[in-house]
Amino acid sequence: MRTESGRIINLADYRPTDFVLERVDLTFELDPTETKCTSRMLFHRREGAATDAPLVLDGDELNMTGLLYDGMPMEAERFTEEDDVLTIRELPETGSFEITVETVINPEANTQLMGLYRTNGIYCTQCEAEGFRRITYFYDRPDVLCVYTVNIIADKESCPLLLSNGNFLGGAGYGEGKHFAAWFDPHPKPSYLFALVAGDLGVVEDSFTTMSGREVALKIYVEHGKEPRASYAMDALKRSMKWDEEVFGREYDLDIFMIVAVSDFNMGAMENKGLNVFNDKYVLADPDTATDADYANIEAIIAHEYFHNWTGNRITCRDWFQLCLKEGLTVYRDHEFSADQRSRAVKRIAEVRHLKSEQFPEDAGPLAHPVRPTKYREINNFYTTTVYEKGSEVTRMIATILGAELFKKGMDLYFERHDGDAATIEDFVKCFEDASGRDLSQFSLWYHQAGTPLVTVSSAYDQAKGVFTLSFEQMVPPTPGQSAKEPMHIPLRFGLLLADGTEAEPQAIEGAEVTGDVLHLTQRQQTVTFSGIPTRPVVTLNRGFSAPINLHFEQSPADLAHIARHDSDFFARWQALSDIALPNLVAAARNARNAAEIAVDPLLVDTLVAIAGDETLEPAFRAQILALPSEADVAREHGGNNDPDAIRTGREAVMAVAAHKGAELFAALFDRNHTKGGFTPDAASAGKRALRNAALGYLAIAEGRPDRAAKAFETADNMTDMSAALTVLAHRFPDAPETAAALEAFRARFADNALVIDKWFSIQSTIPGHGALERVRTLMESPLFNRSNPNRVRALVGTFAFANPTGFNRADGAGYRFLAEQILEIDPKNPQLAARILTSMRSWRALEDVRSDHALNALRTIAAGEKLSSDVSDIVERMLKA
Repeated sequence: MRTESGRIINLADYRPTDFVLERVDLTFELDPTETKCTSRMLFHRREGAATDAPLVLDGDELNMTGLLYDGMPMEAERFTEEDDVLTIRELPETGSFEITVETVINPEANTQLMGLYRTNGIYCTQCEAEGFRRITYFYDRPDVLCVYTVNIIADKESCPLLLSNGNFLGGAGYGEGKHFAAWFDPHPKPSYLFALVAGDLGVVEDSFTTMSGREVALKIYVEHGKEPRASYAMDALKRSMKWDEEVFGREYDLDIFMIVAVSDFNMGAMENKGLNVFNDKYVLADPDTATDADYANIEAIIAHEYFHNWTGNRITCRDWFQLCLKEGLTVYRDHEFSADQRSRAVKRIAEVRHLKSEQFPEDAGPLAHPVRPTKYREINNFYTTTVYEKGSEVTRMIATILGAELFKKGMDLYFERHDGDAATIEDFVKCFEDASGRDLSQFSLWYHQAGTPLVTVSSAYDQAKGVFTLSFEQMVPPTPGQSAKEPMHIPLRFGLLLADGTEAEPQAIEGAEVTGDVLHLTQRQQTVTFSGIPTRPVVTLNRGFSAPINLHFEQSPADLAHIARHDSDFFARWQALSDIALPNLVAAARNARNAAEIAVDPLLVDTLVAIAGDETLEPAFRAQILALPSEADVAREHGGNNDPDAIRTGREAVMAVAAHKGAELFAALFDRNHTKGGFTPDAASAGKRALRNAALGYLAIAEGRPDRAAKAFETADNMTDMSAALTVLAHRFPDAPETAAALEAFRARFADNALVIDKWFSIQSTIPGHGALERVRTLMESPLFNRSNPNRVRALVGTFAFANPTGFNRADGAGYRFLAEQILEIDPKNPQLAARILTSMRSWRALEDVRSDHALNALRTIAAGEKLSSDVSDIVERMLKA
């Protein structure tokens, strides 16, 4: 299962270990530069394993100082240590035996932030996917589950807090100036779920009573002085625990649940059993420092990591190819949680926006891979939107196909059948087949075929017969390693709207299976007829985005406007308006060099303004309506030979028409939606702020001056409004004195708050135009920029590369050369961070020729770098090969 050598790992090569690990006892003697880890492991040979098979354990940059067999030093001829592998021979055929490994590691020097590292005086671990092997030699793979006992010894003054997984056994003094703590986790787990935290932190405490009446202690540890900013995270945790009991019947299973927030972390958070470790940006919040988006992210990620307790921890994945079994499934669960906590329609629109902007390009580019890959070179590079977001959509489709009752029955069977297992996708799907009696073998292609299906639709209506016909053709485009694809099972929610906005009820439907309002496409070509339709209907397909597909359906702007104003499905209404807007935006981009030829359909503007002004609709939905398709959306729709400058120019022209047409309405929305009486993060208040700030963006265009945004910045009493106004100033009026003053005031006020300063970096790194690169280089010299902190690097360099199409994609290629420099500098210290930022170039082939040539040269520069990590070399080679 090793990947450090860069060799390809194949799903077909999976085989269980030759030995069974029964338990492990770990003792850590913590020291900043010389931490000693003693690992006592009890094994026995697996039934059926070869009698001469050696024990082969994984390691990574380890200094082994001792190796014992049943408590005695092991003879040198019985083991070898090479290529980060420890091989032990001459082991008994039957019975248990004990192997003890002693290693010394340097947490202070661990800039990779994998394994055990030390940051800001805090010892912390991150072991997923293959970080535990950086602590000790081990069976570092997800299908090896055992119980852990952990003893931690450390300096009492610098580390009063000693935490690990499971339940606390006790602690005491340990010689002069030191103390120890012991922890035991009764639930067998793989090594990637191991956690240790030690240091000096403040704590927020609460409790939760489970549905069976057990009292669970809840603790969130943060830096001293930041405890008040963890209150929302605690509230989100308690709501998550209650929701999981009520909706999925899942009760927490330990005496204590802990969260630790640290500032240096490669990921958003990690679901270690009973001891979640979080990037502090997803824990800390108050009105002065966190936006509504921050609150929503905290709520979702707290829920996500907690839900992993069952979908990921109690049931883990057999191997890393099954990663979507824990991540995609848990994303689905946290999406459902957030939908229940907030607006389901608005949440769904936000999910699809993210899916289309991140996962669809991944599926269409050189990094495309199935939801369950069949091979990988570096597993860290498969923590992708395909595994997470598309994996969630696949779970959602199972729920759509089966219906709520049978889906719940299948989930209950999965929890019952596989509790304590390391399971596979086949295990998961089989539970739904057994619960429903339905064959899901064709549906399972969603796990195995990469690429976004394209469904092309045409329609016809026979007035005399009252028959409406839909003709479908589906195609999955070729992707790297998969040139030929089979037809998918695609569940499409549909509706037939009549002129008065009501829905037609067909007397009969032929040509496809239909369950309720779901039409099941299963063939490459399919014709479906609806009889008993009194007048020509306006059809809405893929309501709620029931399937993650590209839908090509020629509908008139009038029909789309009818859907946008009348459909009962709010996602369909949003999608219809986007479908009116995209052709306008693409045409505007193509005519960007001749502004006189840019024409905007009045129906688009009229519909946009009408929906934005409809007071019967919730503000959050209207804010989504006002957020026209992004520049990335236009580039994706354009299909290739993209010029980011032209796309931006065209989009700005369309927005200007809408801004001037609706100026009076936008002024009223801005005034009416000011939240008074103090900030609250509830969904209704957040929706009003979102609508107000969307209106401010249009007003800045219509009025052409910074006055209103500057005043909004000065009078803002919360971070949502303040950062929104600052963004309008910086992006619309980058050279105005008001903007310079606001940026400086923001910096001065929040200079000691790293998470808020990240916003300051991000706002400036996304100012469009060719001056962005010089601005980013200047900001990198700021004393507030910390190159060793992943959040800072992501906020400035990552945001520039991912979210500034015109600034990053300069026609002279300077943005690509800059990124190559950064990747080569970051990679030796933090390969995961470097590889993830590099994926910002995944769509380089879709650029026009001059830019794509520059991008190619930058990728070749990276590929030629010395001693590239397997993380970066894997990404760059796939980008160049496809």
